[in-house]
Amino acid sequence: MANGDLPLPPLSAGQGVPMGLGVDRSGPVPTKTAEDLEQVFDVPVTVAAVLGSHKMPIGDMLKLQPGAVLELDRRVGEAIDILVNDRLVARGEVVIVEDKLGVTMTEIIKADR
Repeated sequence: MANGDLPLPPLSAGQGVPMGLGVDRSGPVPTKTAEDLEQVFDVPVTVAAVLGSHKMPIGDMLKLQPGAVLELDRRVGEAIDILVNDRLVARGEVVIVEDKLGVTMTEIIKADR
């Protein structure tokens, strides 16, 4: 022991170990299910599928007429970005399902924290 360190009292049987110290983690890991996330099911999120983008001055944008074509920064067939609350979470492809446009995820993006 270094100077100023206090000795810890011994733990008796049945006493918990504080803050997870000494916890045996060699047993099976419990399986997570959708029910474990039930408390967040009603949290609203904004999902956006970004096909591409184009920058232009506001003056040019105000001159656009119905039927105008904007050239985007992506080509046909390139992966699109899928954003949740303005954060990139996946990439995917546009699909047509029963005459409606949809998006299928092809790659999940791991968040760097």
